Amino acid sequence: MKTILLVDDSPTILMSVENILKTAGYKTEKAKNGKEALDKLKAGLKPNLIITDFNMPIMDGLTFIKHARKLPSCRFTPILILTTESEQKKKMEAKKAGATGWLVKPVKPNDLLNVLKKVMP
Repeated sequence: MKTILLVDDSPTILMSVENILKTAGYKTEKAKNGKEALDKLKAGLKPNLIITDFNMPIMDGLTFIKHARKLPSCRFTPILILTTESEQKKKMEAKKAGATGWLVKPVKPNDLLNVLKKVMP
């Protein structure tokens, strides 16, 4: 079973995305911000994919991606940003930091699952 790490400061988003993923047969791990997610990765979590928010307290998604990409276990892990942001400049920053893709909230379950099939090994 493939594991997906969800990183978002919104309990509602975490719950709704987790429901979509679990229904589709994925295992999920959750973190409330980039620092919590990074701590889990450093502790040995090796997700098949990471979905992170852009704007979060403590450590935002961009900073989290930069740090995660430095870990040998996450160098090639697909990382999607799921956010309300849709500004091209932010998308470019995220891509430069190492993001694999960008989804805008609210995302339809089928759209999310289709993207996962494309980016997850």
